[in-house]
Amino acid sequence: MTTTTPAQTTGDELATMFGESVRGVLAQHWPSPTAAEKTALDPLWQSAVELGWLGLGSEDALEATLAGLAELGRSACPFPLMDGYVAARLLAERPDLVDNLMAGTLRVVVAVESGSDAVRWVEAAPSATHLLLVPAEGGEAALRPITSRETTPGLAAPTWSTVTLGTPEARVSVSRAAAQEALALLRLGLAARAMAAAARAHEMAVEHAKVRHQFGKPIGSFQAVSQRLASCEIDITAGQRLVAEAVRLRTAAHSSWMLASELAVAQALVAAPRVQLGAHHTFAAIGYFEEHSAPWLFRRVHADVTRVSQFPLAAGEPGDVLVETNATLPPLDLGETAEAFRADLRALLARLPDQQTIGGHPTNPAVVEAMVERDLFGFAWPPAFGGRAASVPEQMVFNEEIGYHRTPIGTIMGTVEIVGNAIVRHGTPEQRARFLPLIRRGELRMCLGYSEPEAGSDLASLRTRAERDGDGWVINGQKLWTTGGHLATHVWLATRTNPDAKPPHAGITVFLIPMSTPGITIQQHRALSGEISCTVFYDNVRVPDDARIGEVDGGWKVITDALASERVVMGGISGSILRQFDDLLAVIRRDPEDTVGPRGSAKRRRLTQLAIQLQANRALLNAAVQATAAGGGVRSETPMAKVIGGELAEDFGEATLEILGPVAALSSEVPGVPGGGAFEYGLRLSIMYVVGGGTNDIQRTLIARGLGLPR
Repeated sequence: MTTTTPAQTTGDELATMFGESVRGVLAQHWPSPTAAEKTALDPLWQSAVELGWLGLGSEDALEATLAGLAELGRSACPFPLMDGYVAARLLAERPDLVDNLMAGTLRVVVAVESGSDAVRWVEAAPSATHLLLVPAEGGEAALRPITSRETTPGLAAPTWSTVTLGTPEARVSVSRAAAQEALALLRLGLAARAMAAAARAHEMAVEHAKVRHQFGKPIGSFQAVSQRLASCEIDITAGQRLVAEAVRLRTAAHSSWMLASELAVAQALVAAPRVQLGAHHTFAAIGYFEEHSAPWLFRRVHADVTRVSQFPLAAGEPGDVLVETNATLPPLDLGETAEAFRADLRALLARLPDQQTIGGHPTNPAVVEAMVERDLFGFAWPPAFGGRAASVPEQMVFNEEIGYHRTPIGTIMGTVEIVGNAIVRHGTPEQRARFLPLIRRGELRMCLGYSEPEAGSDLASLRTRAERDGDGWVINGQKLWTTGGHLATHVWLATRTNPDAKPPHAGITVFLIPMSTPGITIQQHRALSGEISCTVFYDNVRVPDDARIGEVDGGWKVITDALASERVVMGGISGSILRQFDDLLAVIRRDPEDTVGPRGSAKRRRLTQLAIQLQANRALLNAAVQATAAGGGVRSETPMAKVIGGELAEDFGEATLEILGPVAALSSEVPGVPGGGAFEYGLRLSIMYVVGGGTNDIQRTLIARGLGLPR
């Protein structure tokens, strides 16, 4: 195929078609990564010319170019596709040169102007005819012929070269902005190709783990292997989402696209080698020898990652951009309706008085009243139950903004999303009439009765018993870690009603019970975060049958349906950490030299890593929400976001202490404390983001199961 496509072809469609085209050509000229040892690029370059690959720059088809680079990376092929894209754009004022580029009479590689006639670390030099030297600060780009080539053997395969250049054959004016964009695109191309090479090695490692037997079973069934592969899958998916966000923002001509691109690049510089090494650790000796593809993918990953430094940007790393300008993390987009709702909600929150809370302070009645007036509690429910059928993206926006603004309605939101949603789906008409109005008014405050001394979060093992007694039930047992149980009006209680059920989770029934019911005893405990969590004892607690939600022994369905909103709840966590991040930037910008030091400092690098983690977490959540809104159901991005978000919460808390010192350890009780005390509270709370709602180890196990790894 050629790159000439109908006007109605979307960027996604063109990218898909072009990726397929590159894959087909590689099958002929570069059939596997092992081809990197001896195969020349000339036949591939000729096919690229014939199929119009070098016209992508003139069409500004960045998404397609990156799709092609992904295929090249998977084959460990260094064809300079992004160089051709950039060259076509920089040479646009010279149509004759662009025509020669597309015709193959000019085979161009791009480098940064250094003032020397010799250029090192040149890729594809044996097949190239010219270098296009770009002045990093703008000026004149020079098209110079290659007059000699000296190969420099080493890690790269095919090898890099040092080339000597002849007299410039053409010069074109390049603005500073255009030059910096060109360098950013070259960096993004290398990063994307490296990630794709690592992704291919990872895919092969996953398949290897399914069939390779050691000690009598597949190695993928060993937890160490499955957890490693799950972590690699998170790295790859996060990298893909960050690249996609950079493309989206550039297509929209958004001012933050280069920051988004650099976040993707910075992530790849760390993640691609980590994933590649993880694949090798799974292959063990089998992948260490050059008959296997892994060594050649290893070379491709590390060659591309190290060459990124040859195209430095004036703005520096993402941490430098965030410190030295008023930039914030690039925005994500959940669609027109959701973003319009975000604007309205932000306007409302800006008008509400004294709403920020740190450390689980009591709910603010004025805030609750404002939310109730606008029917925001339960707004996702069907209209018949008092809602307006708000979309999943709108729900995500609500949680993000409430988390960002530290709005004190967390208990009410938990009640809406767990109890309210479950009653809408599984409640009787009488239960809906009784409870939903209370929830919509913020008057029903639930606590969660799930965890037990021997079961933890393993609900299939719970022992709290509910036994029939005439028209009602008698409940006996004990629950742990019932956060807010001392303030709740009701408990959402999971009980065992059939001890002989097979499988065990088939014998669970859920009840909604007033905490004032006789037989309920509360023992309070203060958590590291300062929150009160309770041990709750149920001694011959008698409840009517109308306290039961859903079918007898059908509680597992009720519980899992209640968890369906998990990704939008995580939006609140993401929003909360984003607020802390913005607060940290505000503190740093008052005195950057004192807080994070000059460019290249360890603290600035730390800030860059926090920005990458946070943006990856947000991008993964967005992807999961958009897939759900499109009818795609639960996606693997949800547990991935849970893992990244939990680890980010801990990393962020530790980083604030490293960057700011003792002042970050002061609480909200200290007047004028940076971040309002959120930094030290966030650190104390962060452990729960890793262990609560299914530990990160469990989330990685879910990801491993999604990869098809054996139990």
